Amino acid sequence: MNNAKLNKDITIVGAGLVGSLMSIYLGQRGYKVTVFEKLPDIRKEKIPAGRSINLALANRGIRPLQQVGMMDKVEKLLIPMKGRMLHDIEGNLQFQSYGQKPEEVIYSVSRAGLVSLLRDEAETTGNVTFHFKHKVEDINFNHNQIVVNAWETDQNKTHEFDILLGTDGAGSKVRRLMETSGFGDFSSELLEHNYKELTIPAGRNNAHLIEKEALHIWPRGGYMLIALPNLEGDFTVTLFMPKTGEVSFEQLQDKASVATFFKTQFKDAYDLIPNLTDLYFENPTGILGTVRSKNWYHENALIFGDAAHAVVPFHGQGMNCGFEDCAELNSILNRYQDDWQQVMPVFEKARIDNANAIADMALENYVEMRDVVRDSKFHLKKAIAFELEKQFPKQFIPRYSMVMFHHIPYAMAQSRGEVQANILQQLSADIESLDQVNWPLAQQLVTKLEPISAEYLP
Repeated sequence: MNNAKLNKDITIVGAGLVGSLMSIYLGQRGYKVTVFEKLPDIRKEKIPAGRSINLALANRGIRPLQQVGMMDKVEKLLIPMKGRMLHDIEGNLQFQSYGQKPEEVIYSVSRAGLVSLLRDEAETTGNVTFHFKHKVEDINFNHNQIVVNAWETDQNKTHEFDILLGTDGAGSKVRRLMETSGFGDFSSELLEHNYKELTIPAGRNNAHLIEKEALHIWPRGGYMLIALPNLEGDFTVTLFMPKTGEVSFEQLQDKASVATFFKTQFKDAYDLIPNLTDLYFENPTGILGTVRSKNWYHENALIFGDAAHAVVPFHGQGMNCGFEDCAELNSILNRYQDDWQQVMPVFEKARIDNANAIADMALENYVEMRDVVRDSKFHLKKAIAFELEKQFPKQFIPRYSMVMFHHIPYAMAQSRGEVQANILQQLSADIESLDQVNWPLAQQLVTKLEPISAEYLP
């Protein structure tokens, strides 16, 4: 590594999960890093309800945390979720395993707890300085200057940077300023669905009132309710539903309509939330959308994480994908000996197709979670997929597993997933159970697939 190249001052806009993790990587490399964040420091001040959807940590997010030496600390925050617990309208339960190996689980983790750990770790490098309540006003990309406003004094100050990294989320100011300066091509697509958060409180002695080690789903076709466990015994509950229409947020205008809706559609959940109607109107309604960027860098500025590729939360991959960005950027810095002018285009090329692929798969997974999981044919296909994985472990891995439990690039998981979906369609047509599968045909179809490289497997 060329020490002269480490003399560059790195400025990061956004001290969320991705910005904080990247600051650790850079601080450990020896860079001096300045981080500006418009919100208060959650370690010192409570932040009003907003982006508090529980996070699902999976293999792609775990490996970067291992690389910076943090998993021992993070493990204390985790609750394993072994699969989906489906709740039908009568309250009957059906458990659906995510994988078929003991280690194939995902983990529920508190956003606030994780980001606090990351910030603590960044500061322990001695090279990272956070400035909270500092909002970006303007960026001069040609002169490497950023203007920030300190909320508490309402004063603007100009800050010089050598490298600027924008990790300031889906509503990224860095991305918008790149766009207005004519340096990028971006798109954002709002989903016609919003979300609302509620809470199932803990029981006596902080007991979980429903199965702790599962992601709970109440699938109802065009909408759904989900619940993820927290360490304190409560569950974060989220309603996803269309903005308008016959069953939609616009139809729930008063406590009576909310109570009737939940009693009718989610009776077992309604019984567990004593203050449901109060919570419903106290908590904000959140929007859901996808951001895509054709250009991730200009001159000495680079965006990544949600700033470049925000995805809807239905595959639990927003944070994991952003953490994978950090690991990839660190790897490319190693490869090009911290020559940022070589690093930025290589990084963009390495990540852009994968970011678009997970955006597509996350949208598809919403339909699966709220609707398809109720179909008996879906469960048959899942059973066939598990059996094919047992018989041909290097050639057939279910798409969900490729995304969640391996390091197979998203774009490869997407393309292989399409081929495998066709195989499952052929094998499940006109049958009703696993013992009716034409296994000679299955072998013939699967052995045509290229084996997956060992580098992508755990």
